[in-house]
Amino acid sequence: MSERQSAGALAAAGVTVLFWASAFVAIRSAGAFYSPGALAFGRLATAAVLLGAFALVRRVGWPDRRAWPGILISGLLWFGGYMVFLNWGERLVDAGTAALIVNVGPILIALLSTWVLHEAAPRSLWLGIAVSFAGTAVVGLSMSGGGRSSLGGVLLCVLAAITYAIGVVAQKPALRYGSALQITTFSALVAAIALLPFAGLLAHEAAEAPLSATLNMLYLGVGPTAIAFTTWAYALARTTAGKLGATTYLVPALVVLMSWLILGEVPGWLTLAGGALCLAGVAVSRRRRVPAPQTADRLISTG
Repeated sequence: MSERQSAGALAAAGVTVLFWASAFVAIRSAGAFYSPGALAFGRLATAAVLLGAFALVRRVGWPDRRAWPGILISGLLWFGGYMVFLNWGERLVDAGTAALIVNVGPILIALLSTWVLHEAAPRSLWLGIAVSFAGTAVVGLSMSGGGRSSLGGVLLCVLAAITYAIGVVAQKPALRYGSALQITTFSALVAAIALLPFAGLLAHEAAEAPLSATLNMLYLGVGPTAIAFTTWAYALARTTAGKLGATTYLVPALVVLMSWLILGEVPGWLTLAGGALCLAGVAVSRRRRVPAPQTADRLISTG
């Protein structure tokens, strides 16, 4: 991969991480008035309409049949299941704890990608994962409300992490046969169709929800879904699943900052220290090994 492609993938991943971090705050706001299934359907329906319209303008065709297994798996498990589980989990645990638990996802991605996709797993990736996971543990524990987190909420967030990891690994091969916009659009459509049973509940809750909650739901569909999932697919097509998954360890640190700015929650020193570890781990995971320079004797012997 060229330096330009690498920079583009890194920039796209940065956009994704920023939007996904903001989603934790938006979900907490909208989730007070929308049930998990209705919120997920509203978010995905918004994304599907937006992406579908853009795809029509861009004249994006029907995906290659070889892309459909990845589209169906990622659409049902990641776009659909993950969002329902996360919405439900965030009703029972705080955002910091949810971010901690969901961020075991990159570890599962690294394991699955080496097993299923046969991707290389350099030592720097595993070291970065270990450092960042320690950081997410510090962030989550510092925001866990004194240990009052619900076991049910923890289990739901674990399910969210599992479906997220499986979805990412399934999406990677699909990107060989379609563009980021194409794969994201049809994955969102699959998920929205699967969640259609929640349409009636969404209509009922929308009639009673305040405007701020509805706007948060629409934001979730536009930013963290339509835009962020597309930029994620763009980056995933240009790097390994394990390495890209490690960048999401930035999310807990950003959640802390956004909660501070938007919700007025001032983070403590322990939380800030955890955020710094998250950043350090991402930097380590993306470090490239520089080949050792060849000696004159080796150059001569190899011709």
